[in-house]
Amino acid sequence: MTMAPPTGGIAMMCDHAGRVVRVLRDDLDLAARVPPGTHLRDLVDPAAREKAGHFLDELQTRQAAYDWEITVSVHGRLLPLHFAGGRTQTGFIVAAALSQRDLPHCNEELMRINNEQANALRVTAKNLALAEHPAPSHGDALYDELSALNNEMANLQREMARKNVELEALNEQKNRFLGMAAHDLRNPLGVILAYSEFLEAEAGGGLNDAQREFVSTIKRTSEFMLRLVNDLLDVATIEAGQLKLDRHSADLLQIVRQNVTLNRVLAARKQITVDLDLPATLPRIPFDAGKIEQVLNNLLSNAVKFSHPGTAVRVRVACADGFATIAVQDHGQGIPEDDLPKLFKPFSNTSVRGTAGEQTTGLGLAIVRRIVEGHGGRIWVESEVGKGSTFSFTLPV
Repeated sequence: MTMAPPTGGIAMMCDHAGRVVRVLRDDLDLAARVPPGTHLRDLVDPAAREKAGHFLDELQTRQAAYDWEITVSVHGRLLPLHFAGGRTQTGFIVAAALSQRDLPHCNEELMRINNEQANALRVTAKNLALAEHPAPSHGDALYDELSALNNEMANLQREMARKNVELEALNEQKNRFLGMAAHDLRNPLGVILAYSEFLEAEAGGGLNDAQREFVSTIKRTSEFMLRLVNDLLDVATIEAGQLKLDRHSADLLQIVRQNVTLNRVLAARKQITVDLDLPATLPRIPFDAGKIEQVLNNLLSNAVKFSHPGTAVRVRVACADGFATIAVQDHGQGIPEDDLPKLFKPFSNTSVRGTAGEQTTGLGLAIVRRIVEGHGGRIWVESEVGKGSTFSFTLPV
């Protein structure tokens, strides 16, 4: 029984010396013979190595070579392969196929990689297919096919660039609208909140139970809406690339203590204690005190929000390897593993809800991440369902 001849070819990226960097396509099972670092001459039959050297010389001098028949052992059989290649900024693209008809299939992989490599083969086919090595009429068809593919890719790239410009303009308009809307809403919401607090504090004794509940609802709702508006303003500023950090050398431990003191009042309402674990000293480091306080306030309020009454929240600060690390640990519900990737994305709420029904905007952690990264630090979370979560972030010392 006669074995059917193989079909297809092999496509490789080589450096300027002719050593294989990566095999891009391999229909002939030849890749094992040319691992990275192997010279292209080692792929061909020993008797054809001199010709392979001339092929590489032409690539060096002419930037391209086309339809060089060089003998290669394929599945134990010596077969002439049609070699073609083109020069790129980093080396050469070399394709070898059993026939010119198979070359376009080798080129498909190159087309998918990047336009530079596609152009290299297009130039190869254009300049040399009919010049140095005249080919039958199907050489024209090969060139036409390569040119059509390249033109289609160029058109798609232009269309993509145009769409990107449109998207950037629309995104800028969206950010401007969000900023204007949030700014215009902040003042009236602040007034509603202030009046509801006044009514609750000063006129509460003159109200019946239903009226007090109405005032309390107005206060809670206006607090949430004002927080949402402020978060929207922050997001619009950040996405517009206008996050400005006013960094000065400051005492991080003092900022942490102040923030913990403020959040202990909120925690006490749920019978939650906030413990501090601080080093005796910490070098003064440059950071934007207002922004870092915003980060701490978000992490601490979240810890209280998602903790069960009667538990404890611990804030730890440490310094090592040129970074100060601040960790906020709670003993609350924990976060399911599937929800962890959503945490630092805007408007991505998890399945976990506040233990007292507290609302969340879904923006806080996204803002926190950008502030921390703007300082050159990073933020991450460790969590176990039923045992709690620890949010940590670093600041360079």
